[in-house]
Amino acid sequence: MGFIMVAVLIDMISIGLIIPVLPPLVGTFTSSQADHAFWYGAVALAFGVANFFGSPILGALSDHFGRRPVMLIGFCGLALSFFVTAMATALWMLIAVRLVSGAMQANAAVANAYVADISAPEERAKRFGMLGAAFGMGFILGPVMGGLLGAINLHLPFYVAGTLALVNWCYGYFVLPESLKPENRRAFAWRAANPVSALKKLSQLGDVGPLVVVIGLSSLAQLVLHTSWVLYTTFKFGWGPKENGMSLFAIGVMAVLVQGFLLPRLLKIFGPKRLVVMGLLSSVITNLLWGAATQSWMMYAIVGFNVLGFAVNAAIQSMISNAADPRTQGQTMGAVSSLNSVMAVTAPVVGAGLLGLVSGLPQGDWRIGAPFYFCALLQALSLFFAWRHFSRRRIAESILN
Repeated sequence: MGFIMVAVLIDMISIGLIIPVLPPLVGTFTSSQADHAFWYGAVALAFGVANFFGSPILGALSDHFGRRPVMLIGFCGLALSFFVTAMATALWMLIAVRLVSGAMQANAAVANAYVADISAPEERAKRFGMLGAAFGMGFILGPVMGGLLGAINLHLPFYVAGTLALVNWCYGYFVLPESLKPENRRAFAWRAANPVSALKKLSQLGDVGPLVVVIGLSSLAQLVLHTSWVLYTTFKFGWGPKENGMSLFAIGVMAVLVQGFLLPRLLKIFGPKRLVVMGLLSSVITNLLWGAATQSWMMYAIVGFNVLGFAVNAAIQSMISNAADPRTQGQTMGAVSSLNSVMAVTAPVVGAGLLGLVSGLPQGDWRIGAPFYFCALLQALSLFFAWRHFSRRRIAESILN
């Protein structure tokens, strides 16, 4: 577990480095806020489209060849993406490199499959939380470093991120052990690896298939928030890379605190099902408050409110993983990643579109929070479907017993 957490930590620091500076970099090629929102959405869309097709394929390849070689491919893809982005001289170059990196990068899905390989079913929720804490730690260190470096030069964080991705490749090649046992490997089949087939199998997975809708809606909400955060705070509060880096630092601290330390206790108190429902309710309220914030300090205060919201993903991941066969963990996690990629394709279009509509409003106007109000609606729908699914299961179990 320690090996994979180090790999994920380095991976997420490199990704976190570019979050505060990619939107401003796109802005250097545009002439208005509306164009800025549109082209940033196009750059994010390119990654999501490529990742949608690439994730289930790489996940299925990891079921055949092992997790380690596929993760090494992902580290190479990230390094290529960062270095070319740093040297980009036109928008088409940014879009092209995001297509390449999206197709090659499925590290999150493979890391989840890695954890499933080395964990007993009853340990998976806790260990997915530990993995989430490593992701959160990366978002603590990465955006702060990216914000500080970006204040010096917008291109500098991309060179540092590319170097870290190469360091991670060396770590993976020389240190990271393989997790998939030979007896749990299976032949690769293109028919099973295509994204449509992978999503269909995911929806039919045991008693947790209906949770696919919850994962999709909640993921879309998180990705709209992710793609809108920097431009939203820029439009509403006039923040720059440094301020955005610090705000993402606060979110990362809370993610580490909840997933790394509080999650086992929360699971013991509430159980995974109740924790999912309460966490989604917390997320609904949090998004409404973020959208309505009138002062920049409120964004930090609201982060502390959403304690249960940070526990939702780990709880659902454990349910999905426990329902999957040991020989198809890579494909299953790849399908989840592909579903997230579908949402990643949609999120930039929605987020950029909503920000484009409100880009002409004066700083501080409550309507600039439109992307966050939309996120609250999506989380409310997730809450409804999760509550309905768990209620039906509880009724069915009581009848059988």
